[in-house]
Amino acid sequence: MKKSDKVSYLINFLGIFMIFLLLMAVFESKIFGSSTQYFKGICTTACYTIIMVASLNLVVGCMGEFSLGHAGFVSVGAYASAIVSNALAGKGLPDIGLFLVALLAGGIAAGLAGLAVGVPALRLRGDYLAIVTVAFAEIIRVCFCNFAITGGGKTMSGILKLSNFYWCFWIMVVCVTIMYMFVRSRFGRTVKAIREDYIAAAASGINVTYYKVMTFVVSAFFAGIGGGIYAHYMTAMIPTNFNFMYSAELLSEVIIGGIGSLTGSVIGAAFLSSLPEMMRQFSQYRMLAYSVVLVLVMIFKPAGIFGDWEFSLTRLLKRLTGRGGRGAAQDAVQGTVRANVQDEAHEKGKAGV
Repeated sequence: MKKSDKVSYLINFLGIFMIFLLLMAVFESKIFGSSTQYFKGICTTACYTIIMVASLNLVVGCMGEFSLGHAGFVSVGAYASAIVSNALAGKGLPDIGLFLVALLAGGIAAGLAGLAVGVPALRLRGDYLAIVTVAFAEIIRVCFCNFAITGGGKTMSGILKLSNFYWCFWIMVVCVTIMYMFVRSRFGRTVKAIREDYIAAAASGINVTYYKVMTFVVSAFFAGIGGGIYAHYMTAMIPTNFNFMYSAELLSEVIIGGIGSLTGSVIGAAFLSSLPEMMRQFSQYRMLAYSVVLVLVMIFKPAGIFGDWEFSLTRLLKRLTGRGGRGAAQDAVQGTVRANVQDEAHEKGKAGV
């Protein structure tokens, strides 16, 4: 890792830490009065939704494939983590240790499910892959409706209340950071190359199926972690909650925020997950609101609100201090000089000099 990258990560971490301190000060001062827990709950919901949406963006944005069964991986992680935490309750583990073990178990279970689906399905592309993922999500839902350990189609209650905003915030930060580093890694760049030109990537010797399956597994793993946080926050689940509409809701948040932009996933998920609470009197029209927003975005901003742009606090500080503008101007001048030199060399070559 370059020194400049380390400095950039440190600055962005300090910015995130300041946001956390601000939120903690707001909640602990109880300026909202009796509604403090209510707003803290909305923020917790935003945290696990951000993880789910960002993980789906790995498939849709980074890999360039549509998955309409992401709720299936969320449900696998949710039920697996709930079963593990209930089994380990009273074994002497502290709450945070139990919570992390349960989340890891949910992520691994969802990752294995992603591997089982990805190996046969990711040889397909486009609409065929979307249909297969929808079928997988429905199979999982039907199975959970008939397994006694998951409630047999009834509400699975009695799940430990382990999720709180402070833990969920930092788990969300770690998950999004890992996904961001994954996208920027050599592995992520290879996946983007496959997205841009499938045939050229395969002709270059890239094992296309391997890279696509591994990306699908990573996406499913983080979806399972998001599902585990959901389970330990809601403390009760029913399989019908993880239906096709839930997958469509997550996909709409990816598209609205920006396909390929984790910044868009974070902001889009935070806004749209709190939208039902802001429209509580009209909560039954939640999906209608999503649809209207999605249509407007597709008309005026087809690539999503943020497109593939990523926020960087380092870049913002450079622009505010004027250093970024001078750097951009210098780059432009250097680029012009290089272009002129190349043109002169080309002309001399044509003249036989």
